[in-house]
Amino acid sequence: MTLAVRYISARTLDTAPAEPSSPGPGEVELAPAFVGICGTDLHIFHGDMDARVAAPAVLGHEMSGRVVRVGPGVEGWQPGDAVTVMPLRWDDTCPACRAGHQHICQRLDFIGIDSPGAMQQRWTVPASTLIRLPDTLPLDRAALVEPTAVAVHDVGRAKVTEGEKVVVVGGGPVGILIALVARAAGAEVRVVELSAHRRLLAEELGLTAWDPADGDVPALVRQWTGEAGADVAFEVSGAAGGVDTAVDVLGVRGRLCLVAIHPRPREVNLHRFFWRELTLVGARLYDRSDFERAVALVADGTIPAGRLISKVVPLTEAPAAFEALEGGGDVMKILVDCTTGTDHTHDAQGADV
Repeated sequence: MTLAVRYISARTLDTAPAEPSSPGPGEVELAPAFVGICGTDLHIFHGDMDARVAAPAVLGHEMSGRVVRVGPGVEGWQPGDAVTVMPLRWDDTCPACRAGHQHICQRLDFIGIDSPGAMQQRWTVPASTLIRLPDTLPLDRAALVEPTAVAVHDVGRAKVTEGEKVVVVGGGPVGILIALVARAAGAEVRVVELSAHRRLLAEELGLTAWDPADGDVPALVRQWTGEAGADVAFEVSGAAGGVDTAVDVLGVRGRLCLVAIHPRPREVNLHRFFWRELTLVGARLYDRSDFERAVALVADGTIPAGRLISKVVPLTEAPAAFEALEGGGDVMKILVDCTTGTDHTHDAQGADV
């Protein structure tokens, strides 16, 4: 028997024995090493996704690990291979799939939400979801490949190019990753974030961060851009005020990329969209090329993944880690170590220097 972290009901998780399933045709059995807790996992924890998540549900989709067994017909993979998983299973028949947009299949199975996830000691998934990791990449840092793939997709959707002025509204893990990926694309970046802890981390990573409580962010952008306004804004805060800021900082024909999940409709200044011929694009998930690019960025240190890891906890302490993340600002990324029951406190300041 192995252990798994399960969502039971709103604000209730447990760690329970689980019986591993043998990999069937086209499947592989993995031993997850590290699993990140993300904002979507917190939405599940709060009970906000009960209409979609069938309890008891094993959570987790930001992961790294190794192949344990391969099922019949699986080629190119063997026990011991280091992998992460692109946690998407699509039907290939819906209109979105037929148009080539399988990652937003209209009947998408997001593994870790719609089906059992990675926060367990053994996990069986389709071999088609595997993404190979370099042997030189530590598995704790590799757990940040999935959120980095989100950032790569977001920057691609916004068509960020070299020399553009970019404002990222929201300096949590995904916001910081977007800022780093945009910087790698040659953009000049500013991060808008209320948390002093997160602003300090952004500055330590070589980014410029602004506190919106200190003054008029659109005025700061006008000063920075010579009155032109930003070329691109990313809304990553999930707050109504963040939407307003992201719209207001944009210059003529600027692009707003909506990344955060807004659970309710927001008021948007459509007159500004008309007046400045702005463009709004949504960015939801990723495709395989985004994942492969993310692996490269984490492996070569462009994304200093270790600096974003606030703490690593054993599987048995995952429920408490969810509660710790609710505090928000002083924590970036918490990883769950699925390999041991021993606590491993991680000093993020000492990593990736």
